[in-house]
Amino acid sequence: MALGLLRRRRHRADAAHAALTLPLPAGAGAVGRTVLDPVDQPLAGAEVTVTALDTHRVVARGTTDPYGLFLAALPAGRYSMLVIAEGLEPHRESVDITEGVSEPPSTVRLQPARQLALPPAGNWVFDPPHTAIRFIAKHVGMAHVHGRFERFDGAVHIAPDMSGSRVQVRIEAASITTGNTTRDNHLRSADFLDVERYPYIDFVSTRFAFRGGSKWTLNGTLTMHGVTRSVALDTSYLGTVNGGYGEELRCAALATAELHREDYTLNWRSMLARGIAVVGPTVQLELDVQAMYRTSDTPTPPE
Repeated sequence: MALGLLRRRRHRADAAHAALTLPLPAGAGAVGRTVLDPVDQPLAGAEVTVTALDTHRVVARGTTDPYGLFLAALPAGRYSMLVIAEGLEPHRESVDITEGVSEPPSTVRLQPARQLALPPAGNWVFDPPHTAIRFIAKHVGMAHVHGRFERFDGAVHIAPDMSGSRVQVRIEAASITTGNTTRDNHLRSADFLDVERYPYIDFVSTRFAFRGGSKWTLNGTLTMHGVTRSVALDTSYLGTVNGGYGEELRCAALATAELHREDYTLNWRSMLARGIAVVGPTVQLELDVQAMYRTSDTPTPPE
C-alpha cells in the first residue's frame, strides 16, 4: 500500500516535471534535470554546475528545488554538467543544447559515495608545519578579522573500530595572531582569552559519527577561558598518503565549527557598554590538519 502510494506520487511528480518548459531567448535552448537520492526520493539542495566545453567557463550554477528539479536556459552549444550532494557520488555528463528546444527534465540518480580507506589503526601526531588552526571573526560594525594560533600540539588515536578513536588538541592561547599587535595584545588580555590565567585551549573528542562519503561529525568538548562546552566539528577526511621529507605515512582532514564567544567570555556585553570595539559574538574555527603515523612499536610506516 505504502509502496504503491509512493509510486503514484512519484508518477504525478514526474508528469508535472514533464510539462515544465522555460521561455527561451533567441538562440537559446533549455536543460532540466530531476535529481533523486539512492532510494529514488527527490533530492533538494544538490549543487549543479554547467560549464561550456569550448571555453571552460561556468555558465550556470544553482541548487535543486524541494522537488529535486534544476532548470536552465543556455545558448546553443555543448556543455558539461556536474551534480554533487554531500555523501553521494558526483554525477557528470555532457549536454548538447539546441536552439529553440526545451525537452522535459531527465532523471539523475545519485549513488552513495565510496568511502575513502581509513588510516591504519595506531597513533598519529599533528605535523605543525603542515597544519593550521585558523579563525574568522567580525568586529562589531567592522570587517572580518582573520587569525590563527601559531603554537599547538595534537594527536589522533585511530582504533580498529573507528567509534573507539579519539582526538586531543592543545593550543597555546598566547600564540594568537591577527596581524595587528595592539589587537593581539587585547585578545590575550583579561578582556578576552586571559592567557595569564588560562594559558591553554583544549579540545578532547568524545565520539566520531559517520555522515557518508568522506564526511564525519567529531563531537567533543572545548575548554577555553576556564569554561568547557560541547562542540561538534564538521569534518572532511582527505585521505592518506606516503610522503613528506621522511616519507612518513600521513593522513589529512579539514574540520570546522562555529563558536559563540559568550559561551566562553563573560564580560563581552560590559565591553560593549564601555564603547570598546570588540570581535563579534560568533567565531568560525577551522582546523586544517596533517598528521603523521607514530607508534612506539612501529617506528616506520606500515607497508
